[in-house]
Amino acid sequence: MARKLKSKTAAKPSAGPIDHDGPLRQIMPGMPKMSKMYLPPTPLEGSGNIRITAIETSIPDDLFPGLLLVRIHTDAGIVGCGDTYYIPQAVAACIHDWMCQRLLGQDALAIESHWRFLYERCANFGVRGAELRAISAIDVALWDILGQVCKQPIYRLLGGPVRESVAVYNSCGNPGYGPIATRKRITRHGWSGYGSIGEPGPLADSYYLFHDPIRLCEDLLSEGINAIKTWGFDYAAHRSGGMRISLTDLDKAVAPLRKIRDHFGDRMEFMVDGHGFFMLPAALRIADALRDLRPLWLEDVLKTDNLRTLADFRRQARVPVSVSEMLLARADYLDVLINQAADYVMIDPTWVGGISETARLAHIAQGFNVPSTMHDCTGPLTLFAGVHVNAAVPGCCMQETVRAQIRTVYKDIITIQPVIKNGHIELPRGHGIGTAFNPEFFNPKYPTYRITRTSDLQ
Repeated sequence: MARKLKSKTAAKPSAGPIDHDGPLRQIMPGMPKMSKMYLPPTPLEGSGNIRITAIETSIPDDLFPGLLLVRIHTDAGIVGCGDTYYIPQAVAACIHDWMCQRLLGQDALAIESHWRFLYERCANFGVRGAELRAISAIDVALWDILGQVCKQPIYRLLGGPVRESVAVYNSCGNPGYGPIATRKRITRHGWSGYGSIGEPGPLADSYYLFHDPIRLCEDLLSEGINAIKTWGFDYAAHRSGGMRISLTDLDKAVAPLRKIRDHFGDRMEFMVDGHGFFMLPAALRIADALRDLRPLWLEDVLKTDNLRTLADFRRQARVPVSVSEMLLARADYLDVLINQAADYVMIDPTWVGGISETARLAHIAQGFNVPSTMHDCTGPLTLFAGVHVNAAVPGCCMQETVRAQIRTVYKDIITIQPVIKNGHIELPRGHGIGTAFNPEFFNPKYPTYRITRTSDLQ
């Protein structure tokens, strides 16, 4: 059922599309109207158009301070939701101070026209930062609107489903790994790759990975989860800069994984995330130490900023390699695939350009016979977006989840929760993305709330 805005933040319907290019035509009389130009914001005029009337953003900095929530409103009363993660203030500025000029008053269903126009404008000065994250959140929200208009889940509109559920693994975080455990507003945030292992207690997966890995895996297996991702080498890199890793640090990081393999045999798969900390000699030493434990993959042991070195690492490592969410553009993924630098590619839907680009990348990878997995440690709609693409693209094989986030902050941010049973996440059944944001974050009194309406541009 279509979600309609009922709060006092609702935007007034627009009287019609904004003439965005009017000032240009005053000084360039021969310039055609934007509707006649390449990638028009409203390609087809007509009574069936659904127009964007307002864009809202909010940063839940008392709950998940790196996250940006985005809502796009339409004159049909339908509201689309999207999110993205990291430096949310900059992303919100991109949306309100620039991109809304393209979107407000225009066709909410012209998803590809909006995507390509915004991407090309950003590509003129570099597209891999806050601009691409802004495009990502907008794209997810527009797909959500389209699904509600069509009264179908997004994976149906992508040609799916090709499977009835999606296999998941659990990344070993904790309730304070990215989010904050108590709802206390903060102004300073942590650095990526420097998460805390946390304290003992419920859902303290990262703590128990280091202190009691048998207990952790027994608990996960009891829930039907038989794959985990770990990041035990980070602390060695914090000290050495990743140029080398001592045998002492190596043995300490490998020890929990060896306990898991010795105790559970093949019942528990594991992946190792290096968060891009290491240079080639240290990365190869890590691969040598892990080879006999048969990890499902090694992820980002090297940074992805030199693909020749990455391809060399894959050839020498002799364990499967995942090249990941650190790639942020189609050209990057193509280079990895062409240079045979990865056994798996991982995609973050709200970093690479939203559902539109995520589906394209997954199809491209399948053309190289390389499976795709979806990243999430970054927001509830990132998770839902990944599930939709997983559901629609045959070459997708797994969805990352963080139960410590899903059962704490995610449940406070969204209205409908993901359902995970027996190591699989169920496909969303609602229209569009399949959930919505808690309205409390879009109260005008919320400190980080912003709204731009069509009337603001007229």
